[in-house]
Amino acid sequence: MKPEPPPSIRDRIELLRSLPYFRPLDDDTLASIAALAVRRTYQPDEVIFLEGEPCAGLFIVHAGHVKIYKASPEGREQILTIIGPRDSFNDVAVFDGGPNPASVQAMDAVELCVIERPAMASLFDRYPKLAQAVVAVLAARARLLVDMVQDLSLRSVTGRLAKLLLDQAAQGQDAVPLTRQQMAARLGTIREMVSRALRELEDEGLVRRDGRQIVIADRAALERRAAQ
Repeated sequence: MKPEPPPSIRDRIELLRSLPYFRPLDDDTLASIAALAVRRTYQPDEVIFLEGEPCAGLFIVHAGHVKIYKASPEGREQILTIIGPRDSFNDVAVFDGGPNPASVQAMDAVELCVIERPAMASLFDRYPKLAQAVVAVLAARARLLVDMVQDLSLRSVTGRLAKLLLDQAAQGQDAVPLTRQQMAARLGTIREMVSRALRELEDEGLVRRDGRQIVIADRAALERRAAQ
C-alpha cells in the first residue's frame, strides 16, 4: 500500500506518548521521532503483512483494530491477540532483526503510523531510555504468551470462552465485536465448540443473548467458570 501524508506532528507526538516505549522521552525528542513516522490506512480484512516477510518496522495503531495471527498450511488460524488504538505491534521483529513472526490483518478501517526498522535501530543508540522501556514492554508480551499457553493447555474451551467474554467486557466500547469463527480462532478451537460452550454458559445462567450481543448475566459465576 502506498504511504499517505502523515498527520500533524502534534498528533503523532500524542500517539507516541501513549506508548510505554516513548513515554519517558521529552517533547523535542518525541518530535524528532514523530517526523520519521509514516501514515498508512487499510480497509477491513486487508492484510497488512504476512508471517515470514522482512520486517517493515514498528506499527502503531492510531485508529481501528488488527488481529495478529498464525496460519497453518491448511488455512486454520490461531489469533494470538487483537490490537487496538494506541498500541503497537511487530515489536519483536524490529528488535531482533528477523522476519515478521506472525501475520496481521485489519479487522475494520485501520490507520497506522509506521517507523521503519533502520530508524528504530538508530533511536536505540541515541536514546538509552527508549531501550530501557523496550525491556519492560517485551516482558509484558512474553507474559501474554505464557498466559495463552496456560489457557490452551489447562483451561477447558468453556473456561477459555468465559475468560474471553470477561476480557471483552472489560474493554467496553474499545472492544471489537468478534464472530463465532473469530472467537474460535482466538481460543484455539473450532466454531462448533464455541457454539457448544456458549450454550453451556447460557444454560448455567452466566450469559444471555440480546440479539447478536452476548450479555454477562452473572459476572462472579462467570469469573469462577473462567478459572476452569
